[in-house]
Amino acid sequence: MSFNIALSGIAAAQKDLNTTANNIANVNTIGFKESRAEFADVYANSIFSNSKTAVGGGATTTQVAQQFHQGSLQFTSNSLDMAISGGGFFVTSSELGSQDQSYTRAGAFKVDSANYMVDSAGNFLQGFPVDEDGNSTSVSLTTTQPIKIPDTAGSPVQTKNVGLQMNLNVSETALDPANFNPADSDTFNNSTSVTIYDSLGESHIMTTYFIKPTNGSFTGESNWVAFYAVDGDPVDVASGAGTYNTDSDGDGAGGGAGDVAGTASAANPSGVGTWSGAVLKFNSVGAYTGSDPATITTEALGAGGAGALGPGADGTQALTIKFNSPTQYSSPFEVTELTQDGITVGRLTNVGIGSDGLITASYSNGSTVPLSRVALVRFANEQGLTQVGNTSWKASLDSGAALAGEANSGTFGSIRSSALEQSNVDLTTELVDLISAQRNFQANSRTLEVNNTLNQTILQIR
Repeated sequence: MSFNIALSGIAAAQKDLNTTANNIANVNTIGFKESRAEFADVYANSIFSNSKTAVGGGATTTQVAQQFHQGSLQFTSNSLDMAISGGGFFVTSSELGSQDQSYTRAGAFKVDSANYMVDSAGNFLQGFPVDEDGNSTSVSLTTTQPIKIPDTAGSPVQTKNVGLQMNLNVSETALDPANFNPADSDTFNNSTSVTIYDSLGESHIMTTYFIKPTNGSFTGESNWVAFYAVDGDPVDVASGAGTYNTDSDGDGAGGGAGDVAGTASAANPSGVGTWSGAVLKFNSVGAYTGSDPATITTEALGAGGAGALGPGADGTQALTIKFNSPTQYSSPFEVTELTQDGITVGRLTNVGIGSDGLITASYSNGSTVPLSRVALVRFANEQGLTQVGNTSWKASLDSGAALAGEANSGTFGSIRSSALEQSNVDLTTELVDLISAQRNFQANSRTLEVNNTLNQTILQIR
């Protein structure tokens, strides 16, 4: 009997040593959770035995329980590294479309050859689908999808609207729009440019020229004329009341609403006879009162004399220019807003991950696209999880079913980007436990040795 008791003590001490050694070996393993060997005594008794004099039968290992308390955070320079500050596990799957999921606290993720986020073992990180505003469309574990980060941003969108807000200096010198020549800065007061895109995503420069007029019905500080060009080619404003034309008929009296194409003259040395613009109107306190035409729309950029677009692009593309409360004050010309609604094909420039797990991608065309929201799960009994290696676990009957949710909500922790959760092993404590387990092993070995000596003594009695 005493031999079995000593052997059970040795086995328990060996299990404690193994557990401690495993903790020490993984002190630098990201996302590792330390284990603790738990023991119980063995006590056999029956209704006919004297429990007051009964001796126990040794020790047995009841469980090697993992301890899921928080590990310290290590900050990195990789934006795809993630750490959970609080409760929850990341969800991974071994294959695309697979529902065989495992759970981990190790957040060292990267992008594979197909642009999916994977861990060091190639398992795919799962996320909840989101809409264009970044809101999760579902938080069910069955709807999670592998997170993919495209390196390009969709198809190009041609520019349709251009928005401007500026101040036009009322103290500018009045000029004759009939002499307007974009190559001569003395023939216009101010200009500003914005990049626009055609249907193929090709970029073009649209320039707006502002002239304070002197002649005809447009004389006065309350009116300005705006001409437009794309890549230096004249772009007419679509026909409408108030459209201002340069001196296209060569008679030296530009500004006639009925001017037609003509040749160069002394008053119009550039001969830009087809150039027509819009009139901007301001009241006596410098506030914008409207324009002629009321809606400023250019002619088709690929048609007629414009020819600003290259082959293959949509030649019917036209621009609507919207002035957002411009002013005419006695202060320098200043552009405070310059926008357009087109985009070209963008290349990935940055990936951001919020504390709520929302992954957004920024592209070179200026667009920011929400891609997915990192899925987190929790369990009723974390210590019931089954270890599968690679600092991962699977659900079991003891752990209960996985409950999915979003980071930074309820009992789920927040996600820290560019950070990793270190092992929660306390090396000092483990070294003390190692000494304790060693002493326990030696004591039980001594018990076994003493028992052997006693048996030898008995066997030698004659």
